[in-house]
Amino acid sequence: MNYWKRAKSSIFRSKGKSLILFAVIFVLGNVIAGAIAIQQSTANVEKKMKQQLGATVAPELDLNKILEQNENGEVQATSQHESLKEETIKKMGSSPYVKDYDYSYLAYLTVKNFKTYELKQQGDMQFSTPFKSMTLKGSNSTEPMDFKNKKVKLVDGRMLTKEELSGKKPVALISKKVADENGLSVGDQMVLDTLSLAPKEDGTMDSQDSTEHAVKIVGLFEPIKLDKKKSDGQSGQESMNQQITEMELYNTAFVSNGLVREVNKIEAENLPAESQKEMSEEVAPIFTLKSPDDVDAFKAEIKPLLPSGYKAVASTDEFDKVGASVKRLSKISGYVVLLAVLASLLIISLVVVLFMKDRRHEWGIYLSLGEHRKNIMKQVVAELLVISVAALLISLISGNVLGKMVSESLIAGDTLDQAAQNVGNQMISMGGVSVLGSSLSNQDVLSNYEVRFTLPYIATFLIAGIGTILLAAILPLTYVMRLNPKKIMM
Repeated sequence: MNYWKRAKSSIFRSKGKSLILFAVIFVLGNVIAGAIAIQQSTANVEKKMKQQLGATVAPELDLNKILEQNENGEVQATSQHESLKEETIKKMGSSPYVKDYDYSYLAYLTVKNFKTYELKQQGDMQFSTPFKSMTLKGSNSTEPMDFKNKKVKLVDGRMLTKEELSGKKPVALISKKVADENGLSVGDQMVLDTLSLAPKEDGTMDSQDSTEHAVKIVGLFEPIKLDKKKSDGQSGQESMNQQITEMELYNTAFVSNGLVREVNKIEAENLPAESQKEMSEEVAPIFTLKSPDDVDAFKAEIKPLLPSGYKAVASTDEFDKVGASVKRLSKISGYVVLLAVLASLLIISLVVVLFMKDRRHEWGIYLSLGEHRKNIMKQVVAELLVISVAALLISLISGNVLGKMVSESLIAGDTLDQAAQNVGNQMISMGGVSVLGSSLSNQDVLSNYEVRFTLPYIATFLIAGIGTILLAAILPLTYVMRLNPKKIMM
């Protein structure tokens, strides 16, 4: 009788012991399967959400750092911070991680009669601002990054031409909402009647008429994703932040960098001499990377090039803000897999050795009859694998269901707590629209989380499970190697 037949006979002859071993491996297999399912699902949702957010990075003013400098008496850091230079931006853009990049000079204009988009009432809160503002955002590309990254879309007219972008021609793309507010359409001239503001001794602002800038409208745009999540479960803070970002984007006009610099120069001439010295040209670059996986490496690469008071922010940072529960669950599941494998090694080894002591006489007979030790060892491994594979295949299904139930309940509860404590998940920069205006809610992460059967999940579980069983067989095989048939039979 070969060792396969002996293994089969032994399994059915000792049904009680086989069922006990089956139950032990089934329970441990459920733990391993559930933990692996959670770990892979959390990795998949992070990858999926970061792909949706895109791979864009932008240097922006570090508000927290500037406020800290201000509190420490370093007032100069807030008023005369070092600006990014075109040469530095081009050096960053030459990185192998960069797929494409653009940079924008910015002009923040306070307007008098020109109508801008205003915030609507939010619940019992009524928004009102003493001054209306428009942002001029320059570009070097016929398709600015906000259009390339699908944040806004052209709904009427055309984009700026290369000739218009290379000079100071007064042409612009504005939002359709602002155009409608002012009764304007493509081909019309919009007049930005600006005000110059100066602080008074009592802390209020003194406004004086400054300049009128006439700009021809060549195209109208609309945001693409700003109205996507206005569910009943959205917090008041999230809704308010969304409206702030909405207002700033609607009140932005896309023009050439040359026009922005010309407008800033004209506006500076109408300011007091002291204010002119404090003014610096603000330029906002944005880099589109080849892959979201390159974000951290690119941030580390450009960090030494950033002036004091700047930091690099990425579109994928939004996931880091609201995906903390997912990352925490992934880390915990990794620990569970490790502990479950170690526990399986110990428990299965001890159970098998315990059962083998009752079979010493059987193996002593085989050895006395001239059977090779390697065939007895093969029999032990065969018995263990037959029972283990059956238990693992069943726990593959039940463990996946268990992992789904546990992880979804944990993420849902953690998401609600995090949403209640979240003070806002919009990236808003000082003085205007953030270069990265992306937003992500906790509900977005929850809706994209899914535990399901995948080929990597099945392969990882079977490799981990069978590998653990084989390692657990080392101790009983050592026991077999030390058997002495003469002592057993005496």
